[in-house]
Amino acid sequence: MTMTPLKKTGALLTTRLVGCVSLLALSAATLSQAAAQSAPPAGDMLEEIQVTGMRLAEKKALELKQNAVGIVDAVVADDVGKLPDQNVAEAIKRLPGLSVANDQGEGRYVIIRGVSPDLANVTLNGQTAAAPEPAGRSVKLDDIPSAMIGSVEVVKSLTPDRDANAIAGQVNINTVSAFDRNKFFATARGSIGQYQLNKKHPFGGDVTVGDIFGDDRQFGLVLSANYDERPIRSENVQGSTNWRTVGGYAVPDDFRPREYNLTRKRIGGVANFDWNVNDATKLYLRSSYAEYSDSEVRDQFRVEIPTTITAQTATTGSFRARGTRFVRVREEDDNTVTANAGGKFEIGEGTLEVDATYTRAVKEDPLRSEWQFRTGSNAFTATFDTTSDIYQVTPAAEAYNAALYGARSVSYDHRKAEENLYQYRADYKLPVELGDDAFVKVGAKYLSRHKSNNRDYESYDATGFTLASVTGEATGRAVFGGRFPIDPRVDYDAAEAYVASHAGSLTYSRSGSISNTLANDYKVTEDVTAAYAMTSITWDRLTLIPGVRMEHTQGDFAAKIINAASTPAQDFNSFGKSSYTDWFPGINARFDVNERFILRGAVTTAIGRPNYADLPPFISVDTGAATVSKGNPDLTPLKAVNFDLSVEYYLPSEGVLSVALFQKDIDNPIYSQAITVTNGTFGGITLPTALVTTPLNAKSATVKGVEVNASIQGTFLPSPFDGLGVQGNLTLTDSKSKGVLGRTDTLPMFSQSKRVASAQIYYEKDGLSARVAYSYRSPFLDTVGANKATDIYTDSNGSMDARLGYNFTKQLEVYLEGANLTDAKFRRYIGVKHQMAEAERYGRSVKLGAQFKY
Repeated sequence: MTMTPLKKTGALLTTRLVGCVSLLALSAATLSQAAAQSAPPAGDMLEEIQVTGMRLAEKKALELKQNAVGIVDAVVADDVGKLPDQNVAEAIKRLPGLSVANDQGEGRYVIIRGVSPDLANVTLNGQTAAAPEPAGRSVKLDDIPSAMIGSVEVVKSLTPDRDANAIAGQVNINTVSAFDRNKFFATARGSIGQYQLNKKHPFGGDVTVGDIFGDDRQFGLVLSANYDERPIRSENVQGSTNWRTVGGYAVPDDFRPREYNLTRKRIGGVANFDWNVNDATKLYLRSSYAEYSDSEVRDQFRVEIPTTITAQTATTGSFRARGTRFVRVREEDDNTVTANAGGKFEIGEGTLEVDATYTRAVKEDPLRSEWQFRTGSNAFTATFDTTSDIYQVTPAAEAYNAALYGARSVSYDHRKAEENLYQYRADYKLPVELGDDAFVKVGAKYLSRHKSNNRDYESYDATGFTLASVTGEATGRAVFGGRFPIDPRVDYDAAEAYVASHAGSLTYSRSGSISNTLANDYKVTEDVTAAYAMTSITWDRLTLIPGVRMEHTQGDFAAKIINAASTPAQDFNSFGKSSYTDWFPGINARFDVNERFILRGAVTTAIGRPNYADLPPFISVDTGAATVSKGNPDLTPLKAVNFDLSVEYYLPSEGVLSVALFQKDIDNPIYSQAITVTNGTFGGITLPTALVTTPLNAKSATVKGVEVNASIQGTFLPSPFDGLGVQGNLTLTDSKSKGVLGRTDTLPMFSQSKRVASAQIYYEKDGLSARVAYSYRSPFLDTVGANKATDIYTDSNGSMDARLGYNFTKQLEVYLEGANLTDAKFRRYIGVKHQMAEAERYGRSVKLGAQFKY
């Protein structure tokens, strides 16, 4: 990726900002004039008109944005589900500056302004959400069904009463309260669909019921439940991450077509109870449960490409190859339980809010097992052609002879990661006589996090039989439009049955089993004690919120040093600690030019704590290969100073035009790096030369960009066009990292795309609702290599979704949804774009459903 120099980047962004602001002013004037021509008399305010459906949801979201002092975007419950939004990540991915990282075609992690998901703070009802994944701090948003939420706020400029662990920003998920609607309500939704690739039928449904009751209507209760099942097929090609120069031309070294067949199930529930004891005392109990399971079979055919090539041209060649056939069976079970209790108390002129929350998240793979069958060297002839963006490898017919593939190995893997969070928070707010609507707010929070990861791994060498003895049913399927056959496949159950009845066909592999069992085990305890003070002062049209937050972090880490004497039962024998205190000053400002024009600005500070798997001081030594992998408890947290400026114009027709400029100056970004160490001692083993892979801090990084957003409802248009509406946003971002060890060049930040955009057009009137949406993100850095030629990037991606619905009554709607209508593919490349490292295809899907509301 070619990086624009910093000075040029600043000039470029400034030019773009000036252009955007000019366009904003021109568009605002034009739309304001058009709206004024069709506006009702002064006495008939727009908010008195009854608004329902998608427009009501957008109106509520705009109110949240408009009323905030800082920079905030939001979606509300009525809008979630209007597109194929099966989880929270996909519900918010069309907000300005947001994109998502997918897994099997489903949104999983949120990326705010191109900053890694590990640096985003996800909260549930204001308290930190648990991260069940073992490696990082990213919260899996595909575990949280969209039916469970009331609203989602994306906070891009922090105030001191929010956790500082949010360099990217904060995503706050609010579940539904009965007092949000103040009357009985019930909703139910059900759907069934079809996937393009396997013709199977996903289905699901959810039910929510809420009411307020009691003699004084002081109690509120909401119950919500959902179930979802998705039988998915995806097609994958693992390309090469080692393109070599052979005969003067770039040639890949590997090719692996894969097919995934899996079933994902989600079960969730929410129970929220509120008790308004009196006007001065309000109590609540909130609880949620989310369960996710994934049962998967992965078939794979590998062709190794040697350096001996015949009949070679710039893009083609012939070779003798070795082949390997794999089957992997994997079960994953995740569950997250959250319970919190709290209250709001009016004490004199002030307000005290308290909250206590417990969260437990578990991610367990009770089974992750893989069989391998391999030919000898030079077993068959194959050709390659690198002309297309997914290069072609075509083996000769002999490569499909199952008898050529001898049993090589089998592994059995059990993994379990668990996180427990204990959180206590108190906030006190007191009005003061200083300007208009001024207040002082102070508070404290204690968060104790206990994270562990355990892995039990056994590897066996297999001999004495071939794939012909355990061949699966011939499917005749070839991935990527018939280009890459995978048959003959390994029948996992048949392979297991064969070794069970043939003693001596498996031999335990000690070295691989020990290192994989112990290297990933860790325990982390992290306690964060925080306190803050802030004030809000309004003078006429100007509001300022200055303040400061203090956070003290205490960490304890345990891991395992692995050497020749290690056994699977080895306990933790390597320990580390950390302790640091940080201060986070900040100020948010808002200036109302008039009732429609709002200027916002902020200078804030934030922290990004290292990922869990990077901190424990584990050491794994491979003396044969002279390689070492190790953790780093001495990692320094990332620190950021954030600058934000936005201009917003709110249209009379319930829309907005806005431009936001942002910059993040980040110290100590973390990269996993491989360095050569001479005469080093690792876990008591001295190596004359070793390649050591460990996470290290780089010097600094900068992220800067501009967001342009437009949301326009066509209520000023003549009927029937007054049902039209459009939404669109574009984020242009640039980033650079300095001081990455072993690199003299500058690098972009991980996950940072130069361009992120989304656009929607919709129509809603007389019971008919229709919407088409498109989302796009440009390439971004995925893995840092030794140089630019070995950096791995995720390629650009653009996908289109659509929804058509009709309300047969006020209570009943029938709808049809389509997802990934462009058949967008996931692709990675190494160094330059035509050198594919991976490609994956999910296909299109459709869904027919109905929803009832009362």
